[in-house]
Amino acid sequence: MKATGIVRRIDDLGRVVVPKEIRRTLRIREGDPLEIFTDREGEIILKKYSPIGELGQFAKQYVDSLAQTTGHIVAITDKDQFIAAAGPTKKDLLSKSISRELEEIINERESVIASSDDKKYIRITNEDDSEFTYQVISPIISEGDAIGSVIILTKDSKVKFGEMEDKLASTASAFLGRQMEQ
Repeated sequence: MKATGIVRRIDDLGRVVVPKEIRRTLRIREGDPLEIFTDREGEIILKKYSPIGELGQFAKQYVDSLAQTTGHIVAITDKDQFIAAAGPTKKDLLSKSISRELEEIINERESVIASSDDKKYIRITNEDDSEFTYQVISPIISEGDAIGSVIILTKDSKVKFGEMEDKLASTASAFLGRQMEQ
């Protein structure tokens, strides 16, 4: 755990203000759910709650099946990081933060299909991910809220994504959204 040097008092209603700098760094916005943990030493830990994170094992199995069937890289994200990934570069994606551009696409509920030399192509991580030649991104919508995305990627320059990959990503995101509603 990293000390910030910031001290806050609890008000008469039991509230504590999380400083703006910390909210900005951790991408916490008004209305975002936080999960509360305690430990034996009396520490209280606040963690951004990821509803799609509850699908952890299920999401991993789903991307494994989709990657095996398509031969492409498949990933599932929440609005902060990669939850599950399958394919040759899964270790490069797992637990990485998503880019601000991808977060915007999710929030705007846009689907994207683009090649790396297309203007619509977006970075999916904050690091250089230019090795991917095509991408399909489909937002996951649950109970009216955009909660994540399904992404299909390839590094093969001979492969061009089309309607099939778009439909696969859309189907996967719709299915995962419905799973979250149950």
